[in-house]
Amino acid sequence: SKNEKIEVLEQDELIRIYAANSRVFAAANSGEYLLRLRLYEAEERLNPNQFVRISNSEIINLKKVKSFDLSFAGTICVELSNGTTTFVSRRYVSKIKKILGI
Repeated sequence: SKNEKIEVLEQDELIRIYAANSRVFAAANSGEYLLRLRLYEAEERLNPNQFVRISNSEIINLKKVKSFDLSFAGTICVELSNGTTTFVSRRYVSKIKKILGI
């Protein structure tokens, strides 16, 4: 399984990093990987111009965003390059709007 092989993931390949069931996963072009890092540790290693935290449990790669949909009341829906749809939590909305220049 992929979990037993330690791969060096290129930051450009990463789509999102997220926490689920007390574990941290990275979704990349090549699949899903279990990380041996906490989310804040992953965040510290990622390029801050490219990766942004959108909730307590998720960081996204801005270069992998297909669209931001602001029609949802109070939040932002994000569509990623791998077809995943996710949401910016309320406390991160103003930060994302600032990044987007809106």
